[in-house]
Amino acid sequence: MAERIYLDNAATTTLDPQVLEAMMPYLTTSYGNPSSIYSYGRESRLAVENARKTVAKILNTNAAEIFFTSGGTESSNTAITASVRDLGCKHIITSQIEHHATLHTVQFLQQTGAVKVSYVGILSSGHVDMQHLEQLLMGSDEKTLVSLMHANNEIGNTIDLHETGNLCKKYNAIFHSDTVQTVGHFPFNLRNTPVDFITGSGHKFHGPKGVGILYINENVKIKPYMHGGSQERNMRAGTENLYGIVGFAKALQLATDNHDRDSDYVKGLKLYMMEQLQKNIPGITFNGDPTGRSLYTVLSVNFPKTDRSEMILFNMDINNICVSGGSACSSGVEGSHVISVISNDPDAVTVRFSFSKYNTKEEIERVLEKLARMI
Repeated sequence: MAERIYLDNAATTTLDPQVLEAMMPYLTTSYGNPSSIYSYGRESRLAVENARKTVAKILNTNAAEIFFTSGGTESSNTAITASVRDLGCKHIITSQIEHHATLHTVQFLQQTGAVKVSYVGILSSGHVDMQHLEQLLMGSDEKTLVSLMHANNEIGNTIDLHETGNLCKKYNAIFHSDTVQTVGHFPFNLRNTPVDFITGSGHKFHGPKGVGILYINENVKIKPYMHGGSQERNMRAGTENLYGIVGFAKALQLATDNHDRDSDYVKGLKLYMMEQLQKNIPGITFNGDPTGRSLYTVLSVNFPKTDRSEMILFNMDINNICVSGGSACSSGVEGSHVISVISNDPDAVTVRFSFSKYNTKEEIERVLEKLARMI
C-alpha cells in the first residue's frame, strides 16, 4: 500500500513522540485520582497544577484563569452559555463562518428565547467587516456577547484580537474568541489582550485528543457548566483527564519552544504549494486571504468544476492523500457553511490542505503530481 500523505492537520494532528513520553507515566504507574488525599493522589494533583502553571506561563496569564476541559467544543459551549446565564447577555453578535461549536450553541440559545442574535458581515476576502461590527455594537441596547473566532478553520483568515477586544470594551460587551486554531500556533500575551474567554484544544498542535482549555478572565465570574464535583476549583465537575492535561501542557511547551522554526517551515510549505498550483493548474483560485492575515497552516483551494474535478476528493482518498473538502452547499448536497458565505462560484470544487511540521516538500510534490493527473 502506498504511503499515506496527511494534509488535514487543521482537523487533527499526530501526537508528538515527546508528548506521548510525558504522558506515559500517568497512563501506567502514576494513575492516582487527583482528588484523593493520600500521597498517590497528591502526585497526580501536582502534575495537573504544574501543567496549569506551564500553560498559564506560555499564554502569559495567571494559573487561576486556566481551566482544563475536554476540548474546544466544551470550552466554547461553557463560555457562551455562561455569558447568557450568568453575565446577563441578551444579545449575541457572531458570524456565519464560526465553527459549529459556536454557531450551534448560539442557535440553541436563540431557539430557547434566551437571546437575540446578530450576524456581522463577512467581506469577500473572508475577513470580518469591522465597521459593521461597530454598528451592531452601537445599535445594541442590551448587554452583548461578541463571539468571533481568532482564525477560521476552513479558510485560515484571522481577526485582530486587540482591535476586536477594544471595540467590545468600548461598548461594554463580553468578548469570547474561539482560538482553537491559534493556541499552539501563535504567541499569546493574555495579560494585555482585551478578551474575556479563549479556548484551546490539544490535538490541533500535536497533543492528545479529548483535552482542551478555557481561559476565563479573572474579572469575569461565572458558574459551572457541568455539576457534580469540586474539580477545577469548582468550575468543572468530573475526574480530571490526568494524562491528557499533562500531554496538553507538554505539546504547548514544545510548540512554543520551536515556534519560530516550525512556523517558518510550515509557511514555506503552504506558499510553495500555492505557487505550484497556480503555475500548473489553470483556473485555480484561493479562498480567504492566504498571503495576508491568515493561518500559515491552512490553504483553501477552488478547482474549476469539471467532470474530473468533482471526483477529486474521492480520487485523493484512493491515492492515500488525506485532505478535507468544503465546497459551497449546492445541488442539495450539504456543503460548507463557510464557503457558502464567501464564495462567488457555487460550482467550484473546494479542497482544504492543512500542513504541519511533519510534512515535507517531497510530499507536496507528490500531491501536485497526482493532482495534475486527476484534473
